[in-house]
Amino acid sequence: MNDNFRSGFVAVIGRPNVGKSTLVNTLIGRKVSIISPKPQTTRNQIKGIYTTPNEQIIFIDTPGIHKPRHELGKFMNRSALTTLTDVDLILYIVDGSLDYGTGEAYVIERLKKTAVPVILTVNKIDLIKNKNRLLENVIKYTAAYNFAAVYYVSALQGDNMDKLLGEVSARMEPGPKYYPGEEYSASPESFIIAEIIREKALLLTREEVPHSLAVATEEIKPAEDNPHLIDVRATIYVERSSQKKIIIGSGGQMLKEIGTLARREIVMLFGQKIFLDLWVKVETDWRNKTRELRRLGYFLEN
Repeated sequence: MNDNFRSGFVAVIGRPNVGKSTLVNTLIGRKVSIISPKPQTTRNQIKGIYTTPNEQIIFIDTPGIHKPRHELGKFMNRSALTTLTDVDLILYIVDGSLDYGTGEAYVIERLKKTAVPVILTVNKIDLIKNKNRLLENVIKYTAAYNFAAVYYVSALQGDNMDKLLGEVSARMEPGPKYYPGEEYSASPESFIIAEIIREKALLLTREEVPHSLAVATEEIKPAEDNPHLIDVRATIYVERSSQKKIIIGSGGQMLKEIGTLARREIVMLFGQKIFLDLWVKVETDWRNKTRELRRLGYFLEN
């Protein structure tokens, strides 16, 4: 037992598409959250585990805080905001290439209700061309809230991420090891598989389909005729028949491509061959149905 071992939980919050998931993946050194160019890709709290001989930091990736238009959106906001009082530190991620606005002001008002230290993390500095404008923008943030520290990073390029990690590490208190050292994600296999499939579908589809799409892993079991093969059955849910046609594609080509990309990554993650059986179903307006949200894992108790 290491008497000097330190640990803690860190919430990673911010508006949609500011790079929270990329930042968590970079800090952990492995992919724990799916990423895509589509806003609001992250829908659940996702715990990424960073462990060294002297510490364990659990980073909680959260959905982007936004103005909700349906029950799923309300769940996503609650999922993000409920972390603010249950952690040891908060990383508030902002896109350094965008101006301070009403969305950021809303998040800061919520931060004022917690006593947890907050580090302002200005991401995407690799995209910044006007440094003076960036500094003027950051002044608006620091005038609105008393941050514990401010860091300028590029989660995608890795710029200053080691410095940010060092700051987070220094703020951890003595504590236990919550997860075995070899674990890097607290999510169950079924969730990880569903998220990988959803990521590939998001990357390959456009327009209205991404936000209307959910994935459920229905079954994971050893193949009856091959002990070295795992059978995985999953369902992609959409809200309209037109979306189902898009997901399946001409002659089933789109669904096949989604399955191929997903299977490739699932095999690399789990180190075992799988047979992926993908289905597509229409569930009209599932984002506003409490029963469907619960079944798909998108519901918090009030």
